[in-house]
Amino acid sequence: MNSLNVDPVEIDKFQSIASRWWDTESEFKPLHDINPLRCDYIEQRSNGLKDKRVLDIGCGGGILAEALTLRGANVTGIDMADMSLKVAKMHLHESQLDVDYQLTTAEAFSENNAGSFDVVTCLEMLEHVPDPESIVASAARLLKPGGDLFFSTINRNPKSFALAILGAEYLLNMVPKGTHDYKRFIKPSELASAIRENELSLLDITGITYNPFTKNYKLSRDIDVNVILHCTSQ
Repeated sequence: MNSLNVDPVEIDKFQSIASRWWDTESEFKPLHDINPLRCDYIEQRSNGLKDKRVLDIGCGGGILAEALTLRGANVTGIDMADMSLKVAKMHLHESQLDVDYQLTTAEAFSENNAGSFDVVTCLEMLEHVPDPESIVASAARLLKPGGDLFFSTINRNPKSFALAILGAEYLLNMVPKGTHDYKRFIKPSELASAIRENELSLLDITGITYNPFTKNYKLSRDIDVNVILHCTSQ
C-alpha cells in the first residue's frame, strides 16, 4: 500500500512529458499563459514578495517558482516527480536564477519546516493527489503566523466537466486527454471547509476564465471552473 500522499499514475503522466515543461507551445502552454495572472494575484495579495520566503508545493518544472523569484522572493519548490525537478534544475542554468528544488512531499517537508514560510503556494496540484485535505494541513503547518497561502484548483460541476475536460482535452486539445479526473475536482466550498479546519482564514476566492476566441485568460468573479483562493494563518 502506498503510504505517501502520491498517485503513481499522476506522477507518471507528468514524468512522461517532463522534457516539455518550458516549451511554451506544448501541453504546458496554458500554465505559461496564466502564469502572469497568477503571479500578479499572489504578489498583490501578499503585499509584495521581495525578500519573502516562498514555498511552491507541486512546483513541477518550475514555471511559477522562477516567476516568483524574478519578483524578489526566495523560493523553495517541492515535488515528487523527479524528472520534472531535473528539468526545473536544468532550466536554472538558462535563467541564472536561484531556486531550491527538493524531491519530497508536503507532509514530509512540513515535519522539519513548520512555520518557515511567508508565502505558500499550491496551484493546480490538489486535484492530482489522493488526499488533498492532507496537503492543506501541511501547507498550513508550513506557513508563518500571518503568512499568505494560495490554492488553485478546478471546481466540480457540469460546467467544469464540459470546459475543463470535454473542451480543453477533447475539442481544443489544450492539454493531453486524461490530464484531469472529474471525480477529483474540488468544490470551493469543500476547499474552504478544509481551510477553516486548519485554523486558516479565507480572504478571497477568484475565478480564472478563458476566452477560446481571443485565447486570453483573465481573473473573474466567475468561479464555475478554475479558481484561486487566498487565505492566511489566524
